[in-house]
Amino acid sequence: MTDPAMDTATASAGESAVDAETLRERALATLVTARDRTTLLTSCVEGPDLTAQVSPLMSPLVWDLAHIGNQEEQWLLRAVAGQEAIRPEIDSLYDAFEHPRAERPKLPLLSPAEARRYAADVRGRALDVLESTAFHGTRLTEAGFAFGMIAQHEQQHDETMLITHQLRKGPQALTAPDPDPVPLFTGPAEVLVPGGPFVMGTSTEPWALDNERPAHRREVAPFFLDTTPVTNGAYRAFIDDGGYDDPRWWAPEGWDHIRRHSVTAPLYWRRDGGQWLRRRFGVTEVVPPDEPVVHVCWYEADAYARWAGRRLPTEAEWEKAARYDPAGDRSARYPWGDADPGPEHANLGQRHLRPAPAGSYPAGESPLGIRQLIGDVWEWTSSDFAPYPGFRAFPYKEYSEVFFGPDHKVLRGGSFAVDAVACRGTFRNWDYPIRRQIFSGFRTARSAEVS
Repeated sequence: MTDPAMDTATASAGESAVDAETLRERALATLVTARDRTTLLTSCVEGPDLTAQVSPLMSPLVWDLAHIGNQEEQWLLRAVAGQEAIRPEIDSLYDAFEHPRAERPKLPLLSPAEARRYAADVRGRALDVLESTAFHGTRLTEAGFAFGMIAQHEQQHDETMLITHQLRKGPQALTAPDPDPVPLFTGPAEVLVPGGPFVMGTSTEPWALDNERPAHRREVAPFFLDTTPVTNGAYRAFIDDGGYDDPRWWAPEGWDHIRRHSVTAPLYWRRDGGQWLRRRFGVTEVVPPDEPVVHVCWYEADAYARWAGRRLPTEAEWEKAARYDPAGDRSARYPWGDADPGPEHANLGQRHLRPAPAGSYPAGESPLGIRQLIGDVWEWTSSDFAPYPGFRAFPYKEYSEVFFGPDHKVLRGGSFAVDAVACRGTFRNWDYPIRRQIFSGFRTARSAEVS
């Protein structure tokens, strides 16, 4: 068994020794990629669509835009470079913990034009800081962490803004090519994941966030895991069998939630005669049976698993399935190995605005043959969001620590809406079990009988 101190790939473990110019190029590329996506998401609509709140669950797009700039200013210009604040009077307006999303439209926010100018000004100065920063000396600058943190933060808000686009009513504003068609997947429905110890989390991935750290040893019993995420077609069988009308399958809180809110299908689905339709970014279409189901809450995923005679995997089970390489008896960075994600590995980065059919991306499968563990849909696990042994908050408690506890369930694996910089085998996402607007799906597991 690999020692936890040497948990990630050779390339990752040696990242701190990479020359400064390579780190600078990597940071620049990720920052530019994030800003290109932000620009697209905030330029494809205008006027009220930028300033209106489409749901109390989401911020106006213009708030996200200025918040992205403000976080970049606070961490790259002030914390890293020691510069004076550009507009200190707006800090409180764009503090996500000071103002809940439902209240943000009432604040004196920057106009779209002002927000764009502010974000562009901050970015220009941040690139100057990048040119002169030495990637050592402090935890913020070591291996370019602060720049990676800001790129991840912006990409996370790009995913949030895409959720806002999906929630908004009106004509289509975003387009993207569909994933390549693939033959109907005919592989095994489930794969046996061997029991035993493995290294969970990371102590060496340079841009990993605090909740991913430190690497530590975990042990899981053998279990079976779905080879692909649960599909729309499989989920429809649950609906057709009266799954939403039978309290046997639901946690008590989930049963109460779906009854009070009249939930009878995944978000954006509606029945039209003998078929199911869904709304996707302004377009109504027939629900494709072979795609992973998306926009289901934790309670729905849990109920489906019970109905199917299975369960949701624990977070540790999910990570072992996604990272464990039995040939080398080690934990890799990704299911396919140590290489950064490419388009052949996973559906990431809003390259497509939908999940790919189940069984896609054979180049991205794990050594055990499990597919689509990265990308397509965030996967609910059964686990509460909790710190790893030895956790230390960095660089601020509000990133992770304030969310630890039984109120939030862990999701893993990323979705088509998240960029590779904010998605890896150790990356952890979390949300309330009632949330459905996120790009969430799931796969199921069952314990293996030990003879």
